[in-house]
Amino acid sequence: MAEPLPDDAAADDLGGGLSDTDPVAGLRAVRALQRLQERLEALHVANAREQGWSWQAIADALGVSRQAVHQKYNRRR
Repeated sequence: MAEPLPDDAAADDLGGGLSDTDPVAGLRAVRALQRLQERLEALHVANAREQGWSWQAIADALGVSRQAVHQKYNRRR
């Protein structure tokens, strides 16, 4: 199953960098957003598969190829 959503420390990294002009804060916010996106995507792909969605349906919803989503999330490796 997918990892839980980011903790408060990751949210703090995000919040502090949204309007800050400091490159360090901004880049930390970018990385926090990337981690959040990765976790949300994994969570929802897992949910879709548990509900019987095909790899093609998931790929269509994400706007990627079936091969890309299957390669990234197929657990039978």
